[in-house]
Order: sequence, then structure tokens, then C-alpha cells
Amino acid sequence: MIRSAVPADAPALAALHLRARATYYPEGFPDDGTDWVQAWGEAIARPRSQILVSVRDGAVVGLASFRTPEDEPKDVVKLFQFHVSPDHWRQGVGSELHAACVEEWHADGFTQAWLDVHGDNQRAQAFYARQGWADEGYGDHGGSHRRMRLRLTARPGE
Repeated sequence: MIRSAVPADAPALAALHLRARATYYPEGFPDDGTDWVQAWGEAIARPRSQILVSVRDGAVVGLASFRTPEDEPKDVVKLFQFHVSPDHWRQGVGSELHAACVEEWHADGFTQAWLDVHGDNQRAQAFYARQGWADEGYGDHGGSHRRMRLRLTARPGE
């Protein structure tokens, strides 16, 4: 089941976020002192932001957080976080969650989406490529993340 996140999901989102991200950091996910439960609670409450969660057997096993950044045109959405619990990889959770995002983006009138994916996260880069995202490389944003973009074409009948 895919649904919108609610405040009570913040601890589960924080745990999933840390567990999933730790899989592609060679030295483990860096602890910068962030209170991730608080951060996810704030993300859930943020205006013009949406978090979709995938729930299986009563547990949150996937999440997608997106919104239009202040400096972007209103028809562009950024996928800020997209995580699937490692024990649910290759079970269709990510594809189902991604399809729900695209459906929401179409409904909201977005024409394109973009994201930054960690350069060491080959699994995620391959997943996004299978979903139709184009890799734009490191570009001007540099750092350790690659930029990927998805053009949202009209659905049949539109």
C-alpha cells in the first residue's frame, strides 16, 4: 500500500533513511549529529512538500520525499529522498513507489523531475535509469552526487 506519511511515521522514516543510506557509504553513514526523527517530522509538516510511504505488513518499507525547490519553476519537482528498506530490495517496492510518485507528479502538473544521487550508489543509479531518468553527470553541482532528470511526458489520453 502507498499512502502519504503522517507525523507518527517520523521514527520509521528516520530508521529506514539511515538503514538504506548506510548501504552505499563505504565507511558507513556519517553521523553529523542530526536528529533524524525530528528532521523527518519537520519534512512531513513542511508546506508544499509530500512524502509517500510504502507499507507492507504494517511496516514502512519505502519512502519518497519531493517538492518544488524555491528556485525552480513551478512545473519542476525535486525528488529529495527515495529509499527502500534493504530487506525489501528486488521485491517491487521501489517500482511501485516510483510509479505512485510519477502519478502524483502528473496530477500536480509537473513536466520534469530531478534528483541528486550519491556517486557511489550504483544500485540507485541503475534503478533510476530503468525508470527512465537521464544521467546528467556531476556537472556544476559537483561534489559526490550525480544529477538525474526525468521528463514527464503526457499520459495517453491527455
